[in-house]
Amino acid sequence: MRTKFQKVFGQGKPVIAMVHIGALPGSPLYDAEAGLAGLLEGVRKDLKALQAAGFDAIMFGNENDRPYAFNVDTASTATMAFLIGQVRSEITIPFGVNVLWDPMSSIALAAATGASFVREIFTGTYASDMGPWTPNAGAAMRYRDSLGRRDLPLLYNVSAEFAHSLDQRSLPDRARSAVFSSIPDAILVSGAITGEAAAMSDLEAVKKVLPDTPVLANTGVKHSTITDVLRVADGCIVGSSLKVDGHTWNAVDPDRAMEFMRLVRAARKS
Repeated sequence: MRTKFQKVFGQGKPVIAMVHIGALPGSPLYDAEAGLAGLLEGVRKDLKALQAAGFDAIMFGNENDRPYAFNVDTASTATMAFLIGQVRSEITIPFGVNVLWDPMSSIALAAATGASFVREIFTGTYASDMGPWTPNAGAAMRYRDSLGRRDLPLLYNVSAEFAHSLDQRSLPDRARSAVFSSIPDAILVSGAITGEAAAMSDLEAVKKVLPDTPVLANTGVKHSTITDVLRVADGCIVGSSLKVDGHTWNAVDPDRAMEFMRLVRAARKS
């Protein structure tokens, strides 16, 4: 029987590209002058470029809503739903959502928009830039099921950015425990912050203890590293490397996106 992950992504190693939505209403960097029209224009341009480049899936995220929050403003989540709804008919590949750093809002957004998957921090205890961080995987999964989305794959980031795990177990042990206790559909391994790569040694160690669970590189995958990453990981999520000048807060550069997927296709053949 195919897993939820396989039903969305098939049997290959998916490459998921980020649509980083501009700062949303309720966040300090929101551009009220550009308003919703400006946000929508940015989303539409990035979506068009990423789909033309041939990515396997996309994910909508609110990376620009700094400083991040654990209980995201309702206006921000509602605006994400509005923006996705506006481009929904233009989306031709699976799409996911991530409302940083709020599992319940992420799941609510997925249910409202018909998203194919969710990425979040669902497990662990961390000291973070946002303060003490203790997500509740059990509550999140039960909420997903209560919204009628038992089919929705949950991608667990087990090495939170902007944070240090207070759990003294090794990363592979924490990942293995999360799979046993919390039933993730995939495990994600990250670097220290957005745009910084996960150590290859971490990817290798986690994959070694989880041979039957999809393990993806979650941050910092670059044109120069994608071949090596796909030799170890079961796929990746990429954002910053696809932007103008490789800068996280810029728009997607269509040429960089095209070149990235050219390298992915070459890696898959080899």
